[in-house]
Amino acid sequence: MDLLPTPVNQPAPGFFAKLRGRLKLPALLAGRKLDEALLEELEAQLLTADVGVEASRRIVADLRRQAEQIADADQLRTALKSSLATLLQPVAKPLVLPQNAKPFVLLALGVNGVGKTTTLGKLARRFKSQGKSVMLAAADTFRAAATEQLQIWGERNGVPVIAQDQGADPAAVAHDAYAAAKAKSVDLLLVDTAGRLHNRENLMQELKKIVRVLGKLDPAAPHERLLVLDAGTGQNALAQIAEFHAAVGLTGLVVTKLDGTAKGGILVAAAERFKIPVRYLGVGEAGEDLQEFDAAAYAAALAGLEVAA
Repeated sequence: MDLLPTPVNQPAPGFFAKLRGRLKLPALLAGRKLDEALLEELEAQLLTADVGVEASRRIVADLRRQAEQIADADQLRTALKSSLATLLQPVAKPLVLPQNAKPFVLLALGVNGVGKTTTLGKLARRFKSQGKSVMLAAADTFRAAATEQLQIWGERNGVPVIAQDQGADPAAVAHDAYAAAKAKSVDLLLVDTAGRLHNRENLMQELKKIVRVLGKLDPAAPHERLLVLDAGTGQNALAQIAEFHAAVGLTGLVVTKLDGTAKGGILVAAAERFKIPVRYLGVGEAGEDLQEFDAAAYAAALAGLEVAA
């Protein structure tokens, strides 16, 4: 049974605590002067944590400029948090539904197994709890299980699901769902899509077709092109962002499965390279484990600092 949701604008207790320790400065830093040798060690740790070359160099350069003011490991962690937050803050942009788009169409994208359907189910509950009317569209017509999973989320949250038979044209499902949402004055239409490898041209063309069909119904649709990323994929996530962004023009990211073995730094690398807004983080299967992205809290967790619940 799914857990009852916590208030949508407040992180669940311990949410960011689950992220702590993704980047741990070792005990050997204690008592050492912040010199070039130590900065090189720190840069290596940042790279190991999937922060990426460009972002790691920027962070180390920032710390180098502050070296005379950093006297111990605690101050180093605090300075590291500040540098990380500076990179992350520009992409910390929660999803806000405008008044002039009804329905507001959110298209969920991503490779296989990243958690698109689950993320949409959680978003449906989140926005419904805010008083919005929501509809789900099962445009993943390749897997019967995907439609069934979305229908379970719909039943659980009292949200209608538009679906067709397995093998149907995904663009047709999106078309019919938009028509239904428009007719019923639905605030938010969440469209699920099949997982597709980012380097498979035929699948990406199918995705572009969905976008074209929705665009004929509303030139601004889909209003949100949301890429769902599994944090555990590490640097491969950057390739996924690049390909999907080139295909459809991404407007937001969701990073899931941060409760697993993911080191968490890939989000910093993505922020540095692409500047695409990060909407949500997922650290577990429960509904409240999907939360709006908080740059300061995330930076603190990466730096190994305590984060208020």
